[in-house]
Amino acid sequence: MDIKEIIPGKSYACKFKVETMLDDLGRPAPNLSDRPLKGNGLYEGLGVLMQRDTEKELVKLKDEKSKKEFVVPFSDIWDVDEVEWVEPLDQ
Repeated sequence: MDIKEIIPGKSYACKFKVETMLDDLGRPAPNLSDRPLKGNGLYEGLGVLMQRDTEKELVKLKDEKSKKEFVVPFSDIWDVDEVEWVEPLDQ
């Protein structure tokens, strides 16, 4: 699905890449560990779309793994798809 075709009011997620500060394990910094910083690098993740700016062609998303928010250009996102929210099963 193209980012320009999403319908306001529905939930979407996408894969993305962003240049950011990483620790030596390749995770976005800062994080809750005491791992040393490696420096700027390319981070790829899966994020839930929070906002879309069609004029500037930017999306704000929340990375599912790190829980960090990133602002990413349309050109650095792919595999946009609708999210189906489900309640976790009690175990």
